[in-house]
Amino acid sequence: MSVRKPAARPASENDDRDGPPARRRARRPFPDEAGVVGVLVLLVFGVGLLKPDFLQTGNLLTTAHNSVYVGLMACGMVFALAMREVDLSVGGMYAMGIVVGALLIRDGWNPWLAALAVLALSALLGALNGAVTTYLRLPSFIVTLATLMLLRGIGLALAQGKQVTNLPQDHAFFRVLGGGESLGVPNAVWVFAFAVIVLTVVFTRTRFGARVRAIGSNPEAAAFGGLPVTRTRIAALALSGLMAGVAAVLALAFFIAGDPTIGQGYELTAIAAAIIGGTPLSGGTGSVVGAAAGTLILGVVTAALVFFEVPINWTTFATGGVILAAVGAAPLLRRVRDLRSSGRNP
Repeated sequence: MSVRKPAARPASENDDRDGPPARRRARRPFPDEAGVVGVLVLLVFGVGLLKPDFLQTGNLLTTAHNSVYVGLMACGMVFALAMREVDLSVGGMYAMGIVVGALLIRDGWNPWLAALAVLALSALLGALNGAVTTYLRLPSFIVTLATLMLLRGIGLALAQGKQVTNLPQDHAFFRVLGGGESLGVPNAVWVFAFAVIVLTVVFTRTRFGARVRAIGSNPEAAAFGGLPVTRTRIAALALSGLMAGVAAVLALAFFIAGDPTIGQGYELTAIAAAIIGGTPLSGGTGSVVGAAAGTLILGVVTAALVFFEVPINWTTFATGGVILAAVGAAPLLRRVRDLRSSGRNP
């Protein structure tokens, strides 16, 4: 008597999902930010082995505090880069925001209200960048380069080329955000950490973040699928501007003055930090945590050069070398990771 064999079930996408857990884990991509965070930890302890004083808590907190301003811009830049846009205007927004906030406070505004005005203005200018880029169909690189120069010029004109001083430094705004600490950590660092958590959730867990990634992956397909490309692009650049405004508010609280020349080159450093952290210029993906770690890597390098008594003239050279090496190594590391996840040897 013959035994009927069960009919073979046709292959489907569920077969891969229902496979062994080990197989699913092997195909799961290794998060980019894990490698960047690992490099940061190795760099900190590597410098600490040669210069033990570098590992003192005070020095590490100072290094983190110095990285907050560029770090906030880098985290906002992730949203722009993930959509294949580049926002060069954040350095100008940062400088102008500090000047505008200082002028408002000097003219009698409550510092907290002045801070809100700076945030609203920065978000509005970011949205304007997005609108001009979208409706005039101009490259965001050109548009934001122009607004970078415009905003720096406006800041210089408003401040009349000098620092805006005579601010009420005994006000709670300056004491809390500028010099205040919680659990031994500067409040500005806590603000940075909170921003990283919120933006990570927005980028990875919300509909807006999913739209940013989808549009960056394939703008034509996203538009064909009915995604609001124009609105999302404007919102992403508005968010980038908002984070520059947050950085400006924290810097104003710390320096208690409005310097129109501050933040030269911050926009390029923020872009480099985001790319180091795993946000490629090709769009479609990104990592807010990686951008924060990339900023801290650059901050650690700058601080380490001081400990090693490297002449100031070579500091920029060394930082540029680190950026070039990190950005150049990123594609190689992703290729090795992809080959390993596919079960092949590189």
